[in-house]
Amino acid sequence: MEKRDLVRVDRPAGIIPAEEESLEAMPLLEHLQALRKVLIVSVAAVVIGFLLVFFLWSSRLVQWVSKPLTDSGIQLIYTEVAEAFSAQTRLSLIAGAVLGSPVVFGSIWWFVRPALHRRERTAALAYLLTALFLFILGVVFAYKFVFFLAVNFFVTMGDGMAAPMFSLGKYVSFLFAFLVPFGIMFELPVLVVWLSRLGLISAKQLAGARKFIILAVFTVAAVLTPPDVVSQCMLAGPLLVLFEISVVCAGIFGKRTED
Repeated sequence: MEKRDLVRVDRPAGIIPAEEESLEAMPLLEHLQALRKVLIVSVAAVVIGFLLVFFLWSSRLVQWVSKPLTDSGIQLIYTEVAEAFSAQTRLSLIAGAVLGSPVVFGSIWWFVRPALHRRERTAALAYLLTALFLFILGVVFAYKFVFFLAVNFFVTMGDGMAAPMFSLGKYVSFLFAFLVPFGIMFELPVLVVWLSRLGLISAKQLAGARKFIILAVFTVAAVLTPPDVVSQCMLAGPLLVLFEISVVCAGIFGKRTED
């Protein structure tokens, strides 16, 4: 009894919320049921978002993503019977996932939150929101600035050699192959901050490895982007800026960790 009382003094009521205690005592079956509920709600949110986008905005969505071409006077075509439908479906599915993402993240947070202590919740929420913001920022930056320049460059390079005729399905595939890597690689500061908080890297180590990291950045950009030098440089340039920002962040958070 005395030993149990000492434990209660070290971890008084209020420090650990009631839902954490219930989670610790929750049987495996109840964990699986809770996870099943999260999966059902998440899938339902994405499906509902997909249906809304597909039946209400799919045509306008296709027009919006084709704007870089139509502004250059190029008309999209389709060469297969189901190509237009397939492109609309893919775009609607991605947009539906974005539309349902608040529900998906909310469901995941509802499932994970009771297992975290108060300080861990704050850190996890900060990492999650920052990562989401940087991913969206990377995609928007790529579409608004880099993608328009890339399309104009490629069209200009082919001017006079042949008439441009772009397939809708291949254009959509190229669009996502171009945008998604920007969103992923914009997560670099979050990764560096996390590793620096763990004490695995420091600003001094990053600065010392700058030459190798520049080489690695161009290598990764070559793998992730479509096979051309322009796309590679357009991804590598912002990544190098993000790397320098990450070095500063590692210095700040590294010092706090050492303290």
